Amino acid sequence: MSIQSLGYMVIGSDRLADWDEFATRLLGMQAVDRGGGMRAFRMDDRSQRLLVSDRAAPATVGWEVADAAALEALAARLEAAGTAVRRGSRALAAERQVMDLIAFEDPQGTRLEAFHGAVRADSPFVPGRAIAGFRTGPLGMGHAVLHVADADALIPFYRDLLGFSVTDWSRHPYPLYFFHMNGRHHSFAMVGSGRSGLHHFMVELGALDDVGQGHDIARTEEGRLAFGLGRHTNDHMTSFYANTPSGFFVEYGWGARVIDPATWQPHETFDGPTLWGHERFHMPEEGRARMRHIAMDAARRGVRAPDPNPGPFTSGCAWADAVVAQE
Repeated sequence: MSIQSLGYMVIGSDRLADWDEFATRLLGMQAVDRGGGMRAFRMDDRSQRLLVSDRAAPATVGWEVADAAALEALAARLEAAGTAVRRGSRALAAERQVMDLIAFEDPQGTRLEAFHGAVRADSPFVPGRAIAGFRTGPLGMGHAVLHVADADALIPFYRDLLGFSVTDWSRHPYPLYFFHMNGRHHSFAMVGSGRSGLHHFMVELGALDDVGQGHDIARTEEGRLAFGLGRHTNDHMTSFYANTPSGFFVEYGWGARVIDPATWQPHETFDGPTLWGHERFHMPEEGRARMRHIAMDAARRGVRAPDPNPGPFTSGCAWADAVVAQE
């Protein structure tokens, strides 16, 4: 597989000041001065991970490959399959803060880029608010999820052409496909909502309290909270979702599982997207009730994420502990 991780996101918006506030005060990213109708934000030792520009497409997903040879091989594979590939100019590479890149579109028209040689910052990461930091490194920036009109029709492009590996999928309450390319449970997913565009991107924090405090900040802003705090069934992420200045969501999470790509077996899931929580504040009441019902059904059946620190349970009461052990 030539694509290694989600490297960056580029968002087109004329609400640059709103993005400044959102990315730093809520998400805890570090603002970097780029000027010229652009805002850039750091998450780690890279010079940027998120770029917001008033002249960019609504959303562009940047996928990282190992080196120039891998980028050329990917470009050749795309062109052989009939996908138009545009070579990135030096100016575009400088804007993206990479050594080289190509641009292309998926069959739905989503703009994608692939690159190598991300520029490293010459100073330490300084978060926009007091957080432990973001979980990136070999796992990449996080994950990106698209609205798609027909998820099944796009599988050959992402699985067979780009080489993404299927992690799991579900059919209820809507078609959902999750893909991995490293140890992150999924770096990409598709929601068969019948629409097109970016559903959300996710960033993972180093501490649960970072997420809880971000949730508190989001609750103070009218209309900011899209999904309340909750935990997902498949990647075990504890997170909430915030409405961005561009109308899509950012998932802000902690504690996602790490898989072994060499031994992982793709499978269908049947428990819905949420173990608990994730109240969908952005939905009409009928949709919210439907999602609550799915989560309550999982609770009724005792669906649980594995304990990351398994060990003997003790309640402090010898009699109760004996009963639990017997059961």
